[in-house]
Amino acid sequence: MRLFKYIALASVLSLSSCSKDFLGDDFLTKDPLDQLTDPAFWSSENNIRTYTYGFYNYYFKGYGSGWAWGDYFAGQFINDDFSPQSPNENVVTQFLINVPTSGGGWSPALPSSQTPTNASSYYSRIRKANHFIESVPIAELDEEVQNHWLGIGRFFRGLEYANFVNTFGDVPYIDRVMQEDDPELYKPRDSRVLVMDKVLEDFQFAAEHVRSSDGAAQQSVNKYVVLAYMSRVFLFEGTWLKYHDINQDKAQEYLQAAKWAADEVIKSGAFSISDDYRALFTSESLKGNPEVILFKEYVEGVMQHSLMSYNNLEPQAGISKNAIDSYLLSDGLPTGISPLYNGDKTVADALKNRDGRMGQTVAPGLRMMNTMSNYAFSGYAAHKFLNEELKNETVGSSSLNITDAPIIRYGEVLLNYAEASAELGELTQADLDKSINVLRKRQGVNLPALQVAGNMPSVNGQTYDDPDRDASVPSMLWEIRRERRSEMMFEGLRLDDLRRWKKLEYADTEKNPTINRGAYIVKSDYTSGQLNGITIDGNQEGYIIPSNSVKRTVEDKFYLDPLPLDQISLYRNNGAELTQNPGW
Repeated sequence: MRLFKYIALASVLSLSSCSKDFLGDDFLTKDPLDQLTDPAFWSSENNIRTYTYGFYNYYFKGYGSGWAWGDYFAGQFINDDFSPQSPNENVVTQFLINVPTSGGGWSPALPSSQTPTNASSYYSRIRKANHFIESVPIAELDEEVQNHWLGIGRFFRGLEYANFVNTFGDVPYIDRVMQEDDPELYKPRDSRVLVMDKVLEDFQFAAEHVRSSDGAAQQSVNKYVVLAYMSRVFLFEGTWLKYHDINQDKAQEYLQAAKWAADEVIKSGAFSISDDYRALFTSESLKGNPEVILFKEYVEGVMQHSLMSYNNLEPQAGISKNAIDSYLLSDGLPTGISPLYNGDKTVADALKNRDGRMGQTVAPGLRMMNTMSNYAFSGYAAHKFLNEELKNETVGSSSLNITDAPIIRYGEVLLNYAEASAELGELTQADLDKSINVLRKRQGVNLPALQVAGNMPSVNGQTYDDPDRDASVPSMLWEIRRERRSEMMFEGLRLDDLRRWKKLEYADTEKNPTINRGAYIVKSDYTSGQLNGITIDGNQEGYIIPSNSVKRTVEDKFYLDPLPLDQISLYRNNGAELTQNPGW
């Protein structure tokens, strides 16, 4: 509860603009708080710590709040895990088609006094981080204290620039607080490599200087949070540079950084895999969970969310047949090879003898439209985030959910380590044993260990090659990517994974029709009323083609967002040039 108070106070100290409706006209006429230069303020670690909590609500959304979801479940619907639906209140599944006139997170790096009151942009948060980094030395704190907080500031700046580059590619890099007459206010875009080199410097400084423990345990940024995010950020950037063929040398450097950061977390011994996979996403409290590096706490009457309700009472888009087919059988073999596979003519058959995480992610029965209110358009529903003990309580309904959200966890770090090792061509059996095979040994998963047989995957001494493998992806890497998908299903990273691998084609319904398919049904098992609006791909029986499903094709330009037109015009009006992304 105390952390909620700190975050509320930090929102006042934040230099992000506050709405007139919330604070009133008088507040907006005061000098901007980002001009704080009083050494007395910056001489207090409590003040500094509280100020940093102003970053938390943006970067660590968790399950969101109220009816606004965070990054989990439907945080990134445009992928191959969900059946694609036409946009409505439950689903948004189409790529951005037109260049926006404004918005998109890109706005000039103006002082807060010159920024619109409703601005929420990468540069407003970068400016806040730069202000913090410039302000910490004001009070001339002890070296350890100063370096810790500088590391926190540089972590947030690095994280923001990584997100900025993720969205737009090349962006102007600014590492100081600029004034409205600064000659670099309208500087051209820097290459993503230059920017990410600066991000790497920020993360390296933070990894060296941020304390292993500071503030509320598992709810505050510390060394391990920095390292975990470093492994995520540089796995993304290393594979992006590799598969988009931008800079192979830098790709190797960034992948080494990702592997190093993940290994530092592993070697610390500070974390271990939880015995209960589903409890990571359904617990009323994640305090003390050995796998959780950082989590967001929810408390009744203070901070609540609605994500659990969408796994309980509300309709959902539904899991795609493509995702269902991706899970291994309990013998560690894929559906096209394993003798244990019973087919998928019923949901029970589809779930039988599978990777234990599948049954903890997919609801056990068919949830078809017209047969229940909490249906899934595909017939396959997710229940990964549903706390069974709370589902009939008030806190299991509406936007009143109180289950805690993992922000970043040790399981992801292990996956990042394994993938970086494979991408570097350094993967050994020892690497698998301390990463993926740790996840496979989790109670309730119980898959056999993944083994290296030359360059091929093997289980229980049987070398295999998935007949459904993308031929452009080596067999072992295919299995590592499968492991990531199974472990992190609906955790909001799948779209970024497809983008960094240059595999958005997997989300193309023409190239992958099983995205647009759901559970198998036989029409004679249902009444005409129950079949109203239900389409299948056969005459009397077949796979559901989800209602309102859409055809989604992929173009190369979708890998990066377009820059808003007003920013291009703003640059031009100030005698500068801001180039648009390719294809837009």
